[in-house]
Amino acid sequence: MSGLPRFRLGASLAVVTSLAVAGSFSACGGSKKKPEDQLQAGTGVAKSAFDGGDDRSRCEHAGRRDREVVESVGPGAIMPNIRRVYAVYGFGDTARKVLACREVDTNLDGVKDVVRTYDEKGEAQREQADADYDGTIDTWVTFASGRMAKVQTDTNGDGFPDEHRFYVRGKLSRLQRDTNFNGAKGGGACEGIDVWEIYREGRLERMGVDLNDDCQVDRWDRDEIAVRERIRREEEEADKAADAGAKSDAPTDAYVSARKR
Repeated sequence: MSGLPRFRLGASLAVVTSLAVAGSFSACGGSKKKPEDQLQAGTGVAKSAFDGGDDRSRCEHAGRRDREVVESVGPGAIMPNIRRVYAVYGFGDTARKVLACREVDTNLDGVKDVVRTYDEKGEAQREQADADYDGTIDTWVTFASGRMAKVQTDTNGDGFPDEHRFYVRGKLSRLQRDTNFNGAKGGGACEGIDVWEIYREGRLERMGVDLNDDCQVDRWDRDEIAVRERIRREEEEADKAADAGAKSDAPTDAYVSARKR
């Protein structure tokens, strides 16, 4: 992009579709290992989890009589790696089940690394993920009306988000970054944010940079080509709307003929 420094795009969004990647971790074609050998071939933690140990579940269900748990096997897995927890509302014939929480072991090591919670309507509310499988949550997703609205990512492993992405109607609207990672050390109201990116229709239009850590933009870099193109499109749309309005206000042929009589 002309005039704009290039930044690394975070890999966090991959976890939003984490179910799709589970199949890529299946055993290599033609492997003759027994299933139990495959289960134990990982980190040791996986073995204890498959043996009934702690799989780091984050869905609230243990000891809850109003919860129903369903385990299933995803693509490429040989043991259940998907857990759905349903909340049970009401009693008897009026009882109904609504999905309350779902968690997935995406790399098939016996530990759940993605968890998503739902409201009483069954719409997604929040998701947490360990994208690099180090045992620590590094990605937080917030949903609005069932659609992704905000994604926060910890890119340096300090346990605090340093990248914030905001979405409107499913499209990236703006992005904020703490590039010197001082947000967790008292970054103040701006949480250490020193880069702001503004998007229109999913495309980066301008970027602001704070050069002295005062939470204020000191320089705006713009994609002038994109701005001009946007203005041109908006003018074309305005002209079309004006033409359509003029045609609708024009007298019809029948009206003109009647006036001549």
